[in-house]
Amino acid sequence: MIRPLIYLGIVLAGLCLSPYLIGNTGYLYLAAGDYELETSLVFAGIMLVVGYLLFTLAERLVRWLLRVIFGSRYLPERWRRNAAKRHTLSGALALAEEDWPDAEHFMTKGANKGELPALNLLAAARAAQRQGKYAERDGYLDRAAKEPMAELAVMTSRTRYLLQQGQLERAREILDKLQPSSKSKAPVVKLALDVYQAQQDWPALRELLPAIRKQAVLSEVQLGLLTQKININLLQRAANQSLEALEKEWQWLSRSDKQHSANLATYALGLGKLGKREEALKLLLKDINTHAEAAVLDALPRVISADDTQALTQLAKLGGRYDDVPEYHKCMATLCLQSRDFKAAHTHLQKACELDPARENWLALATLNEQLGETAMALSHYRKAAMA
Repeated sequence: MIRPLIYLGIVLAGLCLSPYLIGNTGYLYLAAGDYELETSLVFAGIMLVVGYLLFTLAERLVRWLLRVIFGSRYLPERWRRNAAKRHTLSGALALAEEDWPDAEHFMTKGANKGELPALNLLAAARAAQRQGKYAERDGYLDRAAKEPMAELAVMTSRTRYLLQQGQLERAREILDKLQPSSKSKAPVVKLALDVYQAQQDWPALRELLPAIRKQAVLSEVQLGLLTQKININLLQRAANQSLEALEKEWQWLSRSDKQHSANLATYALGLGKLGKREEALKLLLKDINTHAEAAVLDALPRVISADDTQALTQLAKLGGRYDDVPEYHKCMATLCLQSRDFKAAHTHLQKACELDPARENWLALATLNEQLGETAMALSHYRKAAMA
C-alpha cells in the first residue's frame, strides 16, 4: 500500500513541476561504442521512473507465476490437511455431545492427514470403547502407539479401557509395565489405585499409599478410610493363614493403627479364630473400658461365650456409661440371646430401636417378638422396619 502511494506522489510532483521544467529541460548525452543517445534531462528522468515501475510489475508477475507453479504441486496435500482439520473439529464437537459413532468416524478421518494424529486416534479409541467396539478400539490404540511421545498415553488409556471392560488380568499386565510409584504422575497412580482395588490386591495397595499421599489422589478422609480398609483386609487374610502370619501383620501396623478400634477388633477376631480366644477377649474388654466403638461391640458377641460370666458381668456394669450408645445395646441383646435371656434381650433391642430406629434394629426386635409369640408387636415392628 505504501509503495503505490510513493509512486502516486512522484507522478503528482512531476505534474506540478513540469510547467517549470519545460523551459529548462536540460541536456543528456550518452555514448557507448558506436551507439549514441541524446535526449533531454526531464525525459530521461521520466523514463527512469517508468522503467522502475515496469520492473516492479515484472517482479510481481514472476513471483505470482512461481507461486502458482510450485503451489499447485502441493495443493492436494493442503486440501487434505484442511479437510483433516474440519474432521477433527467435527469429531471434537461430537465428543462433547457424546455422539460416539460420529466422534469415531470424524476422528478416524481426521487422523489420516491431521497435525496430531495420536490425539485423533486416542479420541477415536475412546468413542469405540463407549460403543463396545473393542477390536476397533485396540486397532486405534495400536496405531496411536506408533506416534512419537504417545506410548505412555496409549498404555494408560488401554489399561483404563481394559479395566472398564472387566479384563483385570490384562489391565494389570499393562499397569505393571508402567511401574506405578511415588515418581509416577497422578493419573497413573489413580489408575493403579482403581486396578488394585478391583483385584483386591491389598499388599499392592499398601505399597501404593505413599504415592497416593504424595500425588494427592485422595482427600485426607478418603486416604484414612482406604488405609483402614487395607489394614482390615490384610489382617483378615493373615488370620486365614496362620497365627504367625497374623502376628506378623499386626506388628507391621503403626502404633496409631493398632489403637484403631476396627483394626483391633479384626485382630481379636483372628486370634479367636486361631485358638487364642482368651487373649482376644482381653484385648476387646480393655478397649471397651475406655470407649465404645461399633467395631469392638460387634466383635464381642463373636468372641464371648455363655460361660464367660466374668466378661458378661463386666459388660453389664458398663450399662450406665453406655446407656445412650445403640451399638452397646445391640451387643448386649446378642449376648442375652446366646444365654437365652429373652426378656433382657428384648429390653436392649427396644432401647437400641429408640436410640437408632434403623431397619435392622426393628427387624431384630420383630424377629424376637415373633419367637416370643407376640404376633401383634412383631407385625408392628415389621411395619416400622419397612418404613425405616
